[in-house]
Amino acid sequence: MTHKERVIKALNHEQPDLCPWAIGFTIPAAAKMADHYGDEHFEATIGNHVAMGDPRPPDAWTEIEPGWWRDEFGVVWNRTVDPDIGNPDGAVLSDGDLDRLRFPDPHDPKRYEGIARLCEEFPDDFLVGSIGFSLFERAWTLRGMEQLLVDMVTDPAFVEALFEKITDWNLAVIDHLCEHPIDAVHTGDDWGQQHGLIMGPDCWRKFVKPCVNRMYGRSKSHGKFVSIHSCGDITQVLGDLVELGLDIFNPFQPEVMDVEAVKREFGKHLTFYGGVSTQKTLPYGTPEDVRAEVRRRIETIGKRGGYICSPAHGIPGDVPVENMVALIETLQKQ
Repeated sequence: MTHKERVIKALNHEQPDLCPWAIGFTIPAAAKMADHYGDEHFEATIGNHVAMGDPRPPDAWTEIEPGWWRDEFGVVWNRTVDPDIGNPDGAVLSDGDLDRLRFPDPHDPKRYEGIARLCEEFPDDFLVGSIGFSLFERAWTLRGMEQLLVDMVTDPAFVEALFEKITDWNLAVIDHLCEHPIDAVHTGDDWGQQHGLIMGPDCWRKFVKPCVNRMYGRSKSHGKFVSIHSCGDITQVLGDLVELGLDIFNPFQPEVMDVEAVKREFGKHLTFYGGVSTQKTLPYGTPEDVRAEVRRRIETIGKRGGYICSPAHGIPGDVPVENMVALIETLQKQ
């Protein structure tokens, strides 16, 4: 079976010949593995089944001084400590004036050149177009996390207008993404924390759910699977996401949810993508601990399909090389 066929079989809740996998690395972890293999392109050799690309033009990020970057929405990010994402510095929308807020052009053909290359280079992989910071995250990076949460209570009309503006932009991007032969549209939007939702389930259903419904509906209208990355414990709204037509849930963190219980409750509807501990087992366990956890996830979560085995996030830089090797080899030797 090709990688694509294997993932689609899992998505249809059928048992593939092997459990599909996708392993991502943070910049420090990738550097350690490149040294280990003596190959900076090692990720192309480990058998990942999912190929994911972002719709962004080449000039989406500008380094304004060493370690400080401005994104295409005007947000400045401090990446001096965290080179993968960083932390927003200030708030573009601090005055709450939506009229002056300008978004980048979603129709710019350069935005989708990388997606076209992805589809050409990895035709046998499960192809995903990914919109990061797709709603709540985009809003709080523009407005500030604390202020946006206050706005949800004191100025709900402002939050709804901001979310609608972001969603309209996303819908245009989804339409262009789906002009390419991708298999799924993936949105990244962290709603959870270690225990429960950041904004609580009531505010999630009031502000986030209607926008997610529009985005999933648009993606489904193009015949694509829909996928969400949302860190943290979002079990309170998994039923809502099933209702909206979600196909794939990532990162499926064993530190914040009982992954086997979630599989039992929602496994008929959802495919889980993640599940291997990046907070405990990978950084602090032994190689045999890693192998045992991977095998258990495949045997339990992967039973009758519905699973893409993966670390619960991009592997952090504190994970020992031998544990990363154990993860890769256990998946390859199923």
